[in-house]
Amino acid sequence: MTSNAGEGGAGAEGRGVPFLAIPEAIRETARRHPEHLAVIHEDVALTWREFDARLDKVANALTEHGLLRGDKIAILAINSVEYLELFMGAVRAGVCVVPLSSMGQADACRDMIDDSDSQLIFVSEDFRSFIEPLLPQLGKLRQDGCIAIDFSGQGWQDYPRWVAGASAQPCHTEIDPDDDFNIIYSSGTTGKPKGILHSHYLRSAMRSLGGPLEYDRETVSLVSTPLFSNATLAGVLLTLQHGGTLVLMRKFDVTHFLRLAETWKVTHALLVPVQYQRILSHPAFRDYDLGSFRMKVSTSAPLRETIKRECLERWPGRLMEVYTLTEGGIVAVLDAAAHPDKLHTVGRAGPGCVLKILGEDGQELGPGAIGQVVGRAPLMMKGYYKNPVKTRELQWFDGDGSLFFRSGDMGKIDADGFLQLLDRQKDMIISGGFNVYPADIEVLLMRHPAVADIAVIGIPSDEWGESAMALVVLRQPASVTPAELMAWANSKLGKAERLAAVEIRESLPRSEIGKVLKRELREPYWAGRAFAI
Repeated sequence: MTSNAGEGGAGAEGRGVPFLAIPEAIRETARRHPEHLAVIHEDVALTWREFDARLDKVANALTEHGLLRGDKIAILAINSVEYLELFMGAVRAGVCVVPLSSMGQADACRDMIDDSDSQLIFVSEDFRSFIEPLLPQLGKLRQDGCIAIDFSGQGWQDYPRWVAGASAQPCHTEIDPDDDFNIIYSSGTTGKPKGILHSHYLRSAMRSLGGPLEYDRETVSLVSTPLFSNATLAGVLLTLQHGGTLVLMRKFDVTHFLRLAETWKVTHALLVPVQYQRILSHPAFRDYDLGSFRMKVSTSAPLRETIKRECLERWPGRLMEVYTLTEGGIVAVLDAAAHPDKLHTVGRAGPGCVLKILGEDGQELGPGAIGQVVGRAPLMMKGYYKNPVKTRELQWFDGDGSLFFRSGDMGKIDADGFLQLLDRQKDMIISGGFNVYPADIEVLLMRHPAVADIAVIGIPSDEWGESAMALVVLRQPASVTPAELMAWANSKLGKAERLAAVEIRESLPRSEIGKVLKRELREPYWAGRAFAI
């Protein structure tokens, strides 16, 4: 595998998966199974014939608006049929989609829209008050480039009217494998967001993962995370590529999730760890029939071993944990039921993926050694959009000149090839010259019966440079004190790992896809100090 000139991903040569553009895969399913349900959302249910026709309307509306193959549009919206048809209709027209996080800061959102060169922005009412103050600063948007999905207002085009006025003829834009499919921006919690550019080939080749994850035409996939998330898109696209049915949730709610799963006999759900925790702890969990489930996928952050075991015991269907990067290059998969002795890991390298562990000197380490995880795989991004410097920083080449992506995660691979993640490299604590991995301390504290959730961070220490602090959410009811928790943990931890403090919190800040925002937790303790938070 070689890098495209100036980019970060796989070149056209050596690709092992035949290319079928996703818009054409959708059209083929609509031809073969026109009356099969494609999308369900609240009181709307679209057949594949109806869904395919709506994509043509969107594609033609964009073309008639003057957008060309390779142009960019941004979407800032809540999950809906309109969001999905807009995304898929745009890529059918050869237009690249920029799905924006609904929880970003205003300045970061402005920078993403500007950096992406988006010419149109589609917004739902939920984010109107957020985006309107930014519009005068977005000089790359067309004069008529603001389109309201579900509201009316001065300066906004009405989305239903905009689509209705377009031609209904089939749109057949020629798609090249290297054409831009989407740009997904990093969260920005570690600095300025970077635009992760995916090609049509990468998205098309994801179809090869459908077999191991049991996606097929009978799949009913419950979508409960935001459509701007790469993890969400992965599950959505796999369902569409295999001709299944998507059940969209506007926002995640445990009771509603369980009700929808029972009503529509859901077979698949791609969830993040905090969702598993909330679903399994719901008092009415056992009241719902979840026997239709064939596959549950966990991704975006490591799923704790205790939750994996509980899921295997109480929730029908297989559980697969997938560790990957939005950038691609790294894929590890754990079939939890098949490897009950490896639940502390995220599995082995996925199909076509090669994983390695690097030491601080950039040299490959052997089994059991701790270092940074790097990988190469058939699915790799084109690069960070307009950012060759950051793209090069991501890359590592082995002695044969093969391209690998750096994960930024610390981990180790055991003798059986299973990868255990320890922490983000930036989250590692260096105390008295020793490397301390917060994940090890978090695993220990989760064994305490009073602990419901945990985040361990490094705080300043005049004696050691950094020391570990635990921020704990307690189960209810619970009466343990911070001092008692610290004494319990420190009696089991090594000297360098011992906690300097424990603080009880009502909740931990998380992104919309469930990642604990450790940068936000660390910031008050390091304010004014020379430390890269």
